[in-house]
Amino acid sequence: MAKLTSHVLDSVQGNHAAGIRISLVEISDIGRAVVFDVNADEQGRIDQTVAVNGDARYELNFYAADYFRKKGTHPDGRQIIEEVVIRLSMPDPDERYHIPMMMAPHAYSLWWSE
Repeated sequence: MAKLTSHVLDSVQGNHAAGIRISLVEISDIGRAVVFDVNADEQGRIDQTVAVNGDARYELNFYAADYFRKKGTHPDGRQIIEEVVIRLSMPDPDERYHIPMMMAPHAYSLWWSE
């Protein structure tokens, strides 16, 4: 089984994005299926095991607007980025895929690391 991990940082507060909701959706010829829908731990991290379908693509969704609304970062509701959606493949069913991200209400930066 593959492992999908992430560490999300809140660049406004300068700390971990504790509790941010993150989901993974499998996209295949037969449709879309939610693989997981979780909240990050206190350190802004997730660590999920995934049964990889080699022919599928995936969407990793970070629910940024919900996170920042709960934090009161934009009390006037001015949120431009609702979700950060990453389309990815996981070709090796035994690999660890780590996708860290830094985010703010109007920007984000992410990368892939081993």
